[in-house]
Amino acid sequence: MTSASGGSDMVDWNLAVATATRLVRPGPEVSRAEAAAVVAELRRHALAAEEHVRAFTGMRSSSLADAAATPVLVVDRPGWVRANVAGFRTVVQPLVEKLQARRANGAAAGVLGSVGEKATGIEVGALLAFLATKVLGQYETFAPAEPSLEAPDSPAALFDKPRLGPAGPGPGRLLLVAPNIVHVERELDVDPSDFRLWVCLHEETHRTQFTAVPWLRDHIQSEVQSFLGETDVDPGALLDRLRDAAGALGGGLSGVGGREPSGAASTGLLEIVQTPAQREILGRLTAVMSLLEGHADVVMDGVGPSVVPTVAEIREKFQQRRDRGANRLDLVLRRLLGMDAKLRQYQDGAVFVRGVVERVGMEGFNRVWTSPNTLPTKEEIHDPAAWVARVAR
Repeated sequence: MTSASGGSDMVDWNLAVATATRLVRPGPEVSRAEAAAVVAELRRHALAAEEHVRAFTGMRSSSLADAAATPVLVVDRPGWVRANVAGFRTVVQPLVEKLQARRANGAAAGVLGSVGEKATGIEVGALLAFLATKVLGQYETFAPAEPSLEAPDSPAALFDKPRLGPAGPGPGRLLLVAPNIVHVERELDVDPSDFRLWVCLHEETHRTQFTAVPWLRDHIQSEVQSFLGETDVDPGALLDRLRDAAGALGGGLSGVGGREPSGAASTGLLEIVQTPAQREILGRLTAVMSLLEGHADVVMDGVGPSVVPTVAEIREKFQQRRDRGANRLDLVLRRLLGMDAKLRQYQDGAVFVRGVVERVGMEGFNRVWTSPNTLPTKEEIHDPAAWVARVAR
């Protein structure tokens, strides 16, 4: 979607932030002193988790400068929104340029331009308001090149405030969403300090993956840009796929309350409207993301027993929460947005990592980080022995 008024973006990003900030639900009730204690503890745990992850995995940043360039930010829900808007602007830039070129030729202005960047900004803001309540932590691979933080609103501000910044590649950064972490630890009724460290172990693993493997970020960015570059901006073709998606979705929602829907409806709306070339790229990206998420799950559980006394209880309750899901509307939105696929990435990736480590040990597994050619394929994620036969031996 592009601007009817000839603006330079597909989305009014400032409006997206304002909409999400207005719509996002407030976090759990805590006193200012309690909030300050949570923020301080998360910062301490993030620092401690860094060494725990390195010791367990044998992975170390390629340089101190690389590690220092990827900061850890403790944010509230509006702060998470701002950080992700900054990342979105960087990620979608190739698509913006493609749509602008088509609009300049007059081919897309009538259909796509009528939507308007303000309407799209409201839609993006509503989506971010929903997601901002779900994320405990996130390694933001596509953080903008601008400095990470704005000046705090007041000297007493508790949370980091990421810049919106212009689009452009920059170093990554790790986000910890304090209100969501507190919400989940209360919901699960687990030891708060142990749960916070457990979450930090998972997220720090992602930070270590990208600082210890210099080519990984560029590889993923290249794949994402190729995916966006393959987007079909022909209005007729897009509308045809949207009609197909609507039909498949109508049949698929009947499975939300119980049985699993079959066919295209189980893949999510975003995947249904992809081109064949995009599906091929997505297959490679899915394998990489499954590896990264599964590796983080294995590390957090591997380190856990030595530093998190209640890790068994936390894992059991957290897994039950994942399996249980949420209310019907929440499940519909998760399926539309592909969040069900995200949960499968944790499970499939963890099985792959454990299967490889059982066969060749952690040192043998770490050969996965040698180059893009040693990453598992989508098929190998489900067959660790095949990856071992191709790479580790």
